[in-house]
Amino acid sequence: MMHASAPLRDRSGSMRSTLMLLGSVALLKIIIHALAIQEYGYFRDELYYLASTRHLDLGYVDHPPLSIYILAAQTALFGDSLIATRALSVLAGAAMVFFTGLIARELGGRLLAQGLASLAILVAPVLLGSQHFYSMNALDQLLWTLSAYTLLRALKSGNPNLWLLLGLLLGLGLFNKISVIWLGISFSLGLLFTPHRRLLRTRWPWIAASLALVVFLPYLIWQMLNGFPTLEFMRNAAQFKMIRVSVLDFFRNQFLAANPVASLLYFAGFAGMLLIAELRPGRILGIAVVVVAGILIASGTAKTYYLAAAYPLLAAPGGCAFEQVLSGRWKFLGYAYAAALLFSGIGLSPLALPLLPVDTYPGYAASLGITPEAEERSQLGDLPQHFADMFGWEELAAKVARAYNNLPPEDQEKCIVFGQNYGEAGAIDVLGRRLGIPGAISGHNSYWMWGPRGHAGEVVIIIGGDLQDNAEWFETIEQVDVTDCRYCMPYERGVPIFVARNMKRSLEENWVRLKHFI
Repeated sequence: MMHASAPLRDRSGSMRSTLMLLGSVALLKIIIHALAIQEYGYFRDELYYLASTRHLDLGYVDHPPLSIYILAAQTALFGDSLIATRALSVLAGAAMVFFTGLIARELGGRLLAQGLASLAILVAPVLLGSQHFYSMNALDQLLWTLSAYTLLRALKSGNPNLWLLLGLLLGLGLFNKISVIWLGISFSLGLLFTPHRRLLRTRWPWIAASLALVVFLPYLIWQMLNGFPTLEFMRNAAQFKMIRVSVLDFFRNQFLAANPVASLLYFAGFAGMLLIAELRPGRILGIAVVVVAGILIASGTAKTYYLAAAYPLLAAPGGCAFEQVLSGRWKFLGYAYAAALLFSGIGLSPLALPLLPVDTYPGYAASLGITPEAEERSQLGDLPQHFADMFGWEELAAKVARAYNNLPPEDQEKCIVFGQNYGEAGAIDVLGRRLGIPGAISGHNSYWMWGPRGHAGEVVIIIGGDLQDNAEWFETIEQVDVTDCRYCMPYERGVPIFVARNMKRSLEENWVRLKHFI
């Protein structure tokens, strides 16, 4: 029988009180998102994900398939409205808040520690934003939190079944987003460089790693059978899309993304694991954060939200450290800090969630000294990209529908829509279908792998591009409309819409030239 290497002292109080406290914070998280869930419109990636549910596969160019399987089941049951599409991401975020508090409890934290840890996750703008719309990221962040909680439980209890659960969670994490490999590496190093290393002489960590690999294996096989398209995508993104991020900028961005008030808690968590004896058994979490942050910094192009999945690994020990230091007559300062977290969260939440009328957002952000900053090589307008990418899709679908309806019936039967990127193509596949548009093709990412769908290129409605360049592909082409969107990304404004006829070479022959992985 396996035994825990360094039992954590249980002084955390009744589970009933814990459940009531953490359930309340999680419910508050749901309420905050509910206030904004139908404001603005579909996010660009949501349209791509919804389109992907019609092409179920073991992999996609830019992500593994788990999030698509879940979305397909979700839309089959509840439809693809904004509420139905986003509900699971919001619930995943609420669960992340809840389990962060439970991690604090596993570290011996009482109610104050648990509450501070869960509040820190609640008020992080980067988490509010990424968990507001559907993507693989909300599920990824929850799986990181569940994996950390399960690891601590395994170390504390010595129950070997928990290693099986950890392996399953890491495997599902990899099947959702391959960056979970960073977490697996960091946990391995955490075991190696702490007294828990003795567990590496048992079979259970190795069984967990093997189970994770088995769950991930179908996606690896898909990659091999398709020539590793994700590696090509990653190379192109690093070279042509991502911007360089200095070490100073990386930490500055984290300070705002995590909430400046909450950042004090994260620092306390890291220091506490070094200095407070009762938190030393949880040092594996601190090592994990250092390893992941080091990987991201070394890449030089990491987006701010990449580290957000690791926030609970510092928030939980941070809550415990605050509780230790602010015991006795100073305990009231802990409650004052909890109030400060809530008030700062209220003030910063409009930066992450569409809580304000769109025309008032720029002024509000400017009053806080914040202006939109790009994390990709693309121009920004008045709105940051996570808001701008929620605008323009309904209008685009309506203009393409008008162009399609103006075609003679014989042309409509042969027509297909071509989008320059997966956002445009996704808008036609999801929103345009409601208007009677037959569907879209594109050379962008997984759309390229889905092919021309049997169309020869006899009649194509083209979104974007240059008239002269497009004319090289077709015998006749005319511009019939142009998009008009004030708040969307600049490269989606004033986009021409063409009707082209009779591709000079078949669409099948030309398809390889349209490939665009980035």
